[in-house]
Amino acid sequence: MSVAAEGRYRWHNSTDPRLVRLHHAVDTLTTLRPRVTVSYPEDGTLTVAYAGLDAGLDHVLPFLEQRRGPTALREERRTTWARLAAHGVPEADLLAVGCPAGRTFRPPARQPTVVAPFRIGLVVPLDTDRTAVPARLSRKSRQQYQREQRTLDRTLEVGTTRVDFAFFYDRMHRPTMLRRHGAATRSVPRETAWQSLFRHGVLFFLRERGERVAGMLCRLEPGTLVLRLAGVLDGSAERYRSGTYIALYIAILEWAQREGLRRVDLSGAEPFLSKGIVQFKRKLHPHVASPATHFTGKRLWLWVRRDTPAVRDFLVANPVLAQERGGLRATYFHDSHRAPRTDLRWETSGVVGATRVDLDDFLTGVPCAVSRAGSTSPGTSGWSGRPSRP
Repeated sequence: MSVAAEGRYRWHNSTDPRLVRLHHAVDTLTTLRPRVTVSYPEDGTLTVAYAGLDAGLDHVLPFLEQRRGPTALREERRTTWARLAAHGVPEADLLAVGCPAGRTFRPPARQPTVVAPFRIGLVVPLDTDRTAVPARLSRKSRQQYQREQRTLDRTLEVGTTRVDFAFFYDRMHRPTMLRRHGAATRSVPRETAWQSLFRHGVLFFLRERGERVAGMLCRLEPGTLVLRLAGVLDGSAERYRSGTYIALYIAILEWAQREGLRRVDLSGAEPFLSKGIVQFKRKLHPHVASPATHFTGKRLWLWVRRDTPAVRDFLVANPVLAQERGGLRATYFHDSHRAPRTDLRWETSGVVGATRVDLDDFLTGVPCAVSRAGSTSPGTSGWSGRPSRP
């Protein structure tokens, strides 16, 4: 079991170039006839579809559904890349396409499309300056962190036994995932977490006034600590929202620095600024880029198929980290009735800047399924609506 679990972990998470190339070859073969999944909403407002890499069914489509609203029905079918590029998915208002490395998805000319990395990774580089880790926080957050360190008598503990592992997995990780994600909860199976993470990594507990209140299970790689599973005691919503969670991250970063590690990998997320974990981890000012695992080189194409109020609401509410040659660029959509969501911040290493895109310009020529509530004449932002280049 341990050999199989370790093999599965490395297949999905290794940065070994040989395994990455092999994974890419398998992706190319398994997507010769891409699977299409159409997700219909309960309220009938916004139908989204996903096609391409199967990994998107675990990452991309659940995110789109969560941001869209409750799902009434999913339908699946197979198609070809040529048919998909020519006709899209007729039922869908918004189509997301996950492309293997080396494949370019090109819908008809001038169709409104945005290209993003399939997944982003967030990594904190470390140096020898012991004050550098807390300095990553804003002044206000740093003052709160230092104050609570004293008043709550916080300490970091390393768990070493199977009992420690069971306490973390059953009392912290699983309850937290269930509270946050409910039926959509995805996690590492218990045996895999034991074999591939605990036995090859470090289990941390944060104590407040002597009580274990939060934990993190990490994997150790050469020069790198990879944060994988986390949780707070009994999934407490109050602890999750409080300074406890950020204090755990800071304490682990300081531990990694003392141990002489070069970086801490905060793990990955979908390429949207509205992703809660992206906004939370951005506080630590990580470097953001496509992960060095098999996700490297993979792209996510977002193709708007119809112009409706629900589509506009979705695009405005979920700014995209679009792919550019020099890095990532935050893309904020807006129109005369919908202000850009600039409260969702982008400033961190690897994100080279931000662009505001007028939807009246971006969606020029897109069929309107219903009257465009709140739209005006085309703007003058200069956005062409042509497919972005990866």
